[in-house]
Order: sequence, then C-alpha cells, then structure tokens
Amino acid sequence: MIYPSLYNGPVNYFARLVREETILIEQFDSYIKQTYRNRCRVSGPNGVLSLSIPVKRNRGVKCLHRDIRIDYDKPWNKIHWKSLVAAYAASPFFEYISDDLVGFYEGRFDFLVDLNTQMLEKTLKIMGLDIPVHLTREFQEITGEDDPRQFIHPKINTGVADPGFAAEPYHQVFSERFGFQANLSILDLLFNEGPDSLSVLKSSLRT
Repeated sequence: MIYPSLYNGPVNYFARLVREETILIEQFDSYIKQTYRNRCRVSGPNGVLSLSIPVKRNRGVKCLHRDIRIDYDKPWNKIHWKSLVAAYAASPFFEYISDDLVGFYEGRFDFLVDLNTQMLEKTLKIMGLDIPVHLTREFQEITGEDDPRQFIHPKINTGVADPGFAAEPYHQVFSERFGFQANLSILDLLFNEGPDSLSVLKSSLRT
C-alpha cells in the first residue's frame, strides 16, 4: 500500500500506517490544494480549527509534491504552535509530548515533503513504533477507490469513502462543549490519550 504525504494526518490515516511493517509515501503525485498535504484539523476552544502551511508554487503550473517549498514569509510555524498550545496545554499528555514536537515549529524546512516525513517518523516513535518510512522513487498509479491517496481528504465524507474506518471515541479537551470530534489530526489523539493512542487507532479500523 502507498500513502500520501500528509501534515499531521488524521486518525484514519494513522490507523492504517500503524499496521504496516514498512511505510511507503508517495512523493511524485501532483500537488493539489486544500488537502491534508499541508493542513491538519485540531480541536480548539472555539471548535475545530484548520491549520494550513503556506507553500510556494507557480500559479497555473502543475507541481510534484516533492518539489513544493514551504513559504516562511508569514510566521505560520509560530501561529501553528501557539494554536496547539491554546488547544492542548490542558490536555493530559501535552507536557510529555510537546518537547518532541516544538522543534518542528522552531526550525525551518525547505520542502513540505521533508517536514511531513520527519513529523511522521517522530509521531511513530512517540507511539513506541519503529516502522521504516520510505519515499517512492517514481509515481505509482492509483488503481481504485480503496487507495488511501484517493480518499483521505478533508472534503470527502469519511463515513462514505472509508467504510472500514469507525472512529473510536476518546476523551478530548473540549468534548463537553462540542461533543466528540471524529478523525481530527493525530496530534489531537496523542495529546489526549498519550500511550493509549495506539490502542485507539487499532480499534478504529474494522478491516
């Protein structure tokens, strides 16, 4: 199975990744706007918040994901980190995990695929997993609707496109205010459940 390169991808993405012995990430697909490639969804004090990384690309020109550069003209990294602190400082495991993640928001990455890959590797290690992550050497054709590169998308109804996934409810900081918000970024799960995150992921995938 080949997976898209995502920025702190959603729970249904990681529910699949943690079952793999080796993870293969597509880097030669065409970059498409408004996907999880450069954004993630978290639960904040005002509801679900989308955190988006600005990128540099030539308008009207198709670009490969591997060639997309991150735009630091605006301090998105500082904004994202402040948003994560506001959303999860009161969560049970923020104190234990934040030191592993803050460096990604203090440093700089030229290419989006490098940031996504290194954050993926760090996230797996936080969960105690040692799964090798590799990037494709050429584009692999999408052969059907069950290809995760096809259906893991913020604008696609997960319940329809991913029938094998059934979000396992877990405690969220603002659940009393907004109820359980399903399939948010893996960060939401990690900050709220810590070492139990892996169990939640495995329980969320029925196939």
